[in-house]
Amino acid sequence: MTTTLRAGHTTTAALLRSATRTRALWLLVVLVALLLLCVASVTIGSRDVGLEDILAALGGSQDGFGPAAVATRIPRTLLAVTAGAALGVSGAVMQGVTRNPLADPGILGINTGASLAVVVGIAWFGLTSASTYIWVAIAGAALTAVLVYTLGSLGQGGATPLKLALAGAATGAALTSFISAVVLPRSDIGDSVRSWQIGGVGGGTTAAVLQVAPFLLGGALLCALSARGLNSLALGDELAAGLGERVALTRAAASLGAVVLCGATTAVTGPIGFVGLVVPHACRLLIGPDHRWLLLFSAVVGAALLTAADVLGRIVARPDELAVGILTALLGAPVFIAIVRRQKLSHL
Repeated sequence: MTTTLRAGHTTTAALLRSATRTRALWLLVVLVALLLLCVASVTIGSRDVGLEDILAALGGSQDGFGPAAVATRIPRTLLAVTAGAALGVSGAVMQGVTRNPLADPGILGINTGASLAVVVGIAWFGLTSASTYIWVAIAGAALTAVLVYTLGSLGQGGATPLKLALAGAATGAALTSFISAVVLPRSDIGDSVRSWQIGGVGGGTTAAVLQVAPFLLGGALLCALSARGLNSLALGDELAAGLGERVALTRAAASLGAVVLCGATTAVTGPIGFVGLVVPHACRLLIGPDHRWLLLFSAVVGAALLTAADVLGRIVARPDELAVGILTALLGAPVFIAIVRRQKLSHL
């Protein structure tokens, strides 16, 4: 009997070591891919630049097109990386908190709520500072999240994936109409707001990245501290409570972290959809459902996806550009349909 138990423990330990090595290898692969995409983001644009231009820009020179372009593209790349990481983690946490495969800041209308708050602040309260945009966007995202979850919880069965998706879609459509109602009479802000609503990182600056960084770090820390608890929530609230998990506290902390991430990101980039939907599903295929690894992978893969979309947007429409919000929507819509068909949500 003792020999059998020891053999079982040895086998389990060997499987855990193998899984850890596999995950570490995949992490190295996606980090290398992200690094290559960052290099491509700096060098590719309406006109490509070379290594000598990058070195000149890093040395402080901005003479000529090449160094000047590099100096502009580096903050843009940093914004794409941070925004993609934030949206990827936010989506993974929302899916874990709600146990809903369709949870995503865009699908649940949370990005739209943040957008409406910012637009109202600009149009009616004269907000002009990016730092105030962030606070207002986080507040709008939080209120929308509470509203969608409340609507999705009404009726029998509680907050099912189908009801949450429908509540998010209806809320997002209503808030989009409110944004139009606010913007249309204001010709002085109409063009800039409509451009911002598409979602993009083209206007990324070092100042914008530095202003949003503390909020993203705070949100990421809350999500990381909730990772073990999210694993327990995946077993169901009753079983998680039986294992000693404080379900309400874990759900509240993780939700707050996700709302801060998507609200702060939306304030700087505008609403970018489907990153939080696609990335966690792709990461689960690579490394499984353990949130201690899933959140890390979602950050790296989300950063890589948004950076790749930004680079692709510069290539397909040269010398013009396509905003990343358009490209992520083109990518995410088929994935959304595939998830709905696979989960058979009409029967939940």
